[in-house]
Amino acid sequence: MKKQDCASCGAQNGMQHFEARAFTVDFKQLNRAIRDLSGWQCQVCDEIEFDPQSAVRYSQAGDQLIEDSKRVMADEMKRIRRKLHFTQKTAVQLLSGGGHNAFSRYERAEIEPPKPLFILMRLLDRHPELVNDLLEISKGADMSHLLAAKELERQTAQGC
Repeated sequence: MKKQDCASCGAQNGMQHFEARAFTVDFKQLNRAIRDLSGWQCQVCDEIEFDPQSAVRYSQAGDQLIEDSKRVMADEMKRIRRKLHFTQKTAVQLLSGGGHNAFSRYERAEIEPPKPLFILMRLLDRHPELVNDLLEISKGADMSHLLAAKELERQTAQGC
């Protein structure tokens, strides 16, 4: 059995060679299995060092998972926006407060939307009936009532 010293923890003969093992690469809540990798694993600290070809395959799988994730997220943003009958401009005004071309950039996978925005979009996809509430809230009428009540409370406190 092939062995070598571990560069991470210094264990002598701690690294044991392995072949044809499967590993999982993770990104956010997504993962992808990569099979038939070979390299070295430390029996003391569990450090993994892939052989050169396996390292390239593992790295490429991770990069591809990130790109796939971005593309799926972009496609979802576009699908949901269209389902809600929002233009990109309307979506920015109602949901993000970002720049005028923010949704265009999200939908082209140039940048990832902020996580709260993506979650909000997915909630609106599941509950499109909330769009009317969203429109009402965005007008700020409820905030005007809250501000008026706060002002009355302040005046009452000063008058006592």
